[in-house]
Amino acid sequence: MGWVVFGECMFDPEARELRRDDRRVELSARTVELLLALLEARPKALSRAELHDRLWPETYVSETSLPHLVGELRKALGDDPREPRYVRTIHRFGYAFCGEAREAGGRGEVRVMSGALLRHGGYEVALLGGENLIGRDPEAVVTVISDRASRRHARIVIEDGRTVLEDLGSKNGTLLNGQPVDGSMPLHDGDEILIGRQAFVYCAAPSADTTRTDKTG
Repeated sequence: MGWVVFGECMFDPEARELRRDDRRVELSARTVELLLALLEARPKALSRAELHDRLWPETYVSETSLPHLVGELRKALGDDPREPRYVRTIHRFGYAFCGEAREAGGRGEVRVMSGALLRHGGYEVALLGGENLIGRDPEAVVTVISDRASRRHARIVIEDGRTVLEDLGSKNGTLLNGQPVDGSMPLHDGDEILIGRQAFVYCAAPSADTTRTDKTG
């Protein structure tokens, strides 16, 4: 499982790291394990007994321990138990992850189609030939989790050996190397794109005619 993106949150199971609005959220080891269990099982609900066995194997804990842990997780995710977006309580049974989540490219994993990619922090996103939507939309090729980003914020278009960046009328705009994007602007290797609070570095294909599939890690 690579990065899992849901709402304004992003979770890396390998690094056991949760980011919300592109800020790292500190979680206890058991809270991380609870989130991982719910994500792995989604949309299936897990019973209290199943969660107890995973979180406290062969250990007796009070009946309030699991609800307390769920409360910690909801607080970290910015979730409201009365109107849950992510963690749903199934009365007299257990809990389920109820939000829309999708897997993104994991650290060290590059699925190259155009030969170009974007780097952000510790992960990379492969760019496809043609249009690459950037924003908070679940269908975006590049997911931005900042609350300053629009659902359809910008796009990178790669065709005919040329790569351009376009702002899609976003509320807060797109910056290319510190300058506002107006219309289509060409992208070059090493250019920095700022969307919301997230900065991406564009990495061009090794050559104009490179089209291959690769996976490193």
